Amino acid sequence: MSETVKPSQTEDDYFAKEDAEKKRKLALKVRHDMAADEARRLRELHRGHCPNCGQQMHEVKLRTVPVDVCFACNGIFLEASEIETFQRQINEGRRGVVAAILNWLKPESGQK
Repeated sequence: MSETVKPSQTEDDYFAKEDAEKKRKLALKVRHDMAADEARRLRELHRGHCPNCGQQMHEVKLRTVPVDVCFACNGIFLEASEIETFQRQINEGRRGVVAAILNWLKPESGQK
């Protein structure tokens, strides 16, 4: 006589929870991968474009520093390292255009 043994309710619950947890983790991974892909896509879509008007920016040298310039709206994009280079040039006694640019970037009094 062979008797079929029915799994207990707690055993069914355990495997149902395990299955649900696996599916939840898979869904989180898919969502994370999709978000990373979307961020990568947007970065590539906007790279090299003016944050002000969206036109293509062009790299030009200002003194010895390459900066990105938008000829459509006359915007200039400076990275932190470029600002530091200009600051060093001012500290070394080279004034003029560089000093004027850094003056634009100074926070207004009372702001940091």
